Amino acid sequence: MIKNYLKIAWRNLWKNKGYSMLNIFGLAIGITCAAMILLWVEDEVGYDANFDKQDVVYYVPTNQQYEGEWRTFHSTPGPLAEVLKEEVPGILGAARTKEEDFLFQVGETAINKNGRYADPDFLSMFSLSFVEGNLETVFDDVDAIVISQETATQLFGENISAINKVIKINNEESYTVSGVYEDLPHNVTYSFDWVVPFDHFAKDNEWVNEYDRNFADTFVELSPEANFDVVNNKVKAILPMKTEDDETIAFLFSMKDWHLRSAFEGGKNIGGQITYVRLFSLIALIILLIACINFMNLATARSEKRANEVGVRKVLGSGRKGLISQFMAEAIITAGLSSVLSVLLLKLLVPQFNTMIGKQLALNLVNPTHLLTLLGITLICGLVAGWYPAFYLSSFKPVDVLKGARRSKGSASMIRKGLVATQFVVSIVFIISTIIVYQQVQHVKGRDLGYNKENLVKIPVNGDMIKNFKPIEEDMKASGMIESIGFINSDILSGGNNTSGLSWQGGVDTEDVLVSVRDITVDFFNTTGMKIIEGRGFSNNPAQDSVNIIVSESFAKLMGSGSAIGKTIEEDYPVIGVVKDYVYGDMYGSSDPVIFFNDPSQARFLYVKTTTGIETSLALNAMEATLHKFNPAFPFEYEFVDDTYDAKFKSEQLIGNLSQVFALLAILISCLGLFGLSAFTADQRRKEIGVRKVLGSSITGIVGLLSKDFMKLVGVAIIIATPIAWLLMQNWLEGFAYRTSINAWAFIIAGAVAIVIALLTISFQAINAARVNPVKSLRTE
Repeated sequence: MIKNYLKIAWRNLWKNKGYSMLNIFGLAIGITCAAMILLWVEDEVGYDANFDKQDVVYYVPTNQQYEGEWRTFHSTPGPLAEVLKEEVPGILGAARTKEEDFLFQVGETAINKNGRYADPDFLSMFSLSFVEGNLETVFDDVDAIVISQETATQLFGENISAINKVIKINNEESYTVSGVYEDLPHNVTYSFDWVVPFDHFAKDNEWVNEYDRNFADTFVELSPEANFDVVNNKVKAILPMKTEDDETIAFLFSMKDWHLRSAFEGGKNIGGQITYVRLFSLIALIILLIACINFMNLATARSEKRANEVGVRKVLGSGRKGLISQFMAEAIITAGLSSVLSVLLLKLLVPQFNTMIGKQLALNLVNPTHLLTLLGITLICGLVAGWYPAFYLSSFKPVDVLKGARRSKGSASMIRKGLVATQFVVSIVFIISTIIVYQQVQHVKGRDLGYNKENLVKIPVNGDMIKNFKPIEEDMKASGMIESIGFINSDILSGGNNTSGLSWQGGVDTEDVLVSVRDITVDFFNTTGMKIIEGRGFSNNPAQDSVNIIVSESFAKLMGSGSAIGKTIEEDYPVIGVVKDYVYGDMYGSSDPVIFFNDPSQARFLYVKTTTGIETSLALNAMEATLHKFNPAFPFEYEFVDDTYDAKFKSEQLIGNLSQVFALLAILISCLGLFGLSAFTADQRRKEIGVRKVLGSSITGIVGLLSKDFMKLVGVAIIIATPIAWLLMQNWLEGFAYRTSINAWAFIIAGAVAIVIALLTISFQAINAARVNPVKSLRTE
């Protein structure tokens, strides 16, 4: 019987292949969109899932209180790990770690790799699988290093053992390879290419054992039987007990939340990437629903064509259940064909999708999860799309059908109109959202940062760059490609290097203020375009300004009324200048006050301002030549500051890009349905059109006649979509401290776009119908 249903269903699909193709293509687009989003969701929720101890490993951030507000920092004092392991029951292991970049040198090969100094427990907590070496012994030597398989291959070649090989680091120290571990997948929160015993770092830095230096990433492993709340409360009590300061509190942050719930505000977790996972999952369902609506619309619209078939089949003995089964079989076959087409579309589109979102997703149908998910989507689409047409068509009474009596079409027509309006509501909401997301991103990007990021290049400081700063500066400027250069101890866009507990002249309760400390060279302000609004900058004589400082505008306000020039900080550091506030750290908020010292000894970055109008490649060649001359052991690496700045808005740009894609797909699916419905309407009214043409109606008049009802639906959709989009976007914008306002023109543009697209879709069929010779339309009369 099932075989018979499928045979009949296939024959009917082929008989009405024009409408069937519209349904297949519409459902294929919906399935393709849903599949791509689900691939992205799978990757997002799969972060850190490869680690066997995901359920029991925790990161230890700190909440610190400044000026009455709690702020979360991802760093802890060095001694905390050992204290937690020794004094908190339920903690099996703990590790201090510190992230670093190393230049690895083996013979003529030199590569930069990111990794960590770490205590031994770190290796087992992260479930590293060693292909060479032994987990228990790889850190027996303080000068040992373990590296990833990829790093080993790059340094020593394929299928060559790396054990006991010596690697020169930063052209200074040498480490012996004691182990090689399997490469980590791309979707891990904390990625690293090498690990060195933390004791190697600690032996030259005694300050690591001080509680007032927050620099380490601390990880702990809990016993599977441990009560999280009990252990977490004990962790929270440790720092206040050790430091007698109840304004810094450590707490446990589960590995399962590191990627999806990484946002904190007021010392509390407020979510993070999980918001977008839920949002895009919902959007995938909406896109699928729109595609299913298309099927319902086209199937019920053709009810007149199928009515006689239903009547005859019922007279011949077919029951309603049999007819429902037949129509459901048609829907499921259509969904199956759509899935086959969607697989082809996915093969074409996933690489472009990866480029857009910066991932390495792949549709792997050999993976049972992927195959079952695709089959599940297919079945669900078939059932959802087919249930209403099946029940509607099977309800026709054979007596009425065969007598030619007019069936009541009111309810079906109303439902069909409602579904069309729903499609366009979703499409218009997506269009509005796309506009406002783009507007928000551009609003923030256009913010006055307090410095000029254009033509500004950042180069990491290494080797002899600090020692050879003057000849490097002179050589670069002599090339004519470079205007100025300057050192700083912190990325201009980032936070870090903070301190508190300072006192200054004119300040009140200053110990509770968090202040950023920046060590710079004389030309740093000129290089970055930061403006001195009062006083002067540092002089070229280091001895003259060895204790003088420059403060940011917000710091100057904390020094009370009157000029900040001449006032002192900690009684020993007089202020000689005030620089205009600049944005760093949180690109949406206001930044902490800053103190600048004239001290290049701790520099970590060199900023280079290229000459305006010079071709970028020529300027980079000049930089590389200079650094190769004065710092030959290290490869030339750089970043453009404007690119780094743009990357700060990765999540917002992803939302904007995906909104564009979703809007395009929703419109395309809606237009497919509208195209089919307008063709059906034109076919139904072909005799009326013929009579009107005989009586003198123009093509324009007939197009207007056929378009009128559909345009009313689009108008209704605009009215419904406007408040929905406003509420959604208003809620989204409230998550940003620095945000744009919602303007009426976004809604006007979205409405106009929807009207134009709908009109073009309908007009194509309407014009074709209006151009038909009325003799052909009226021939059967």
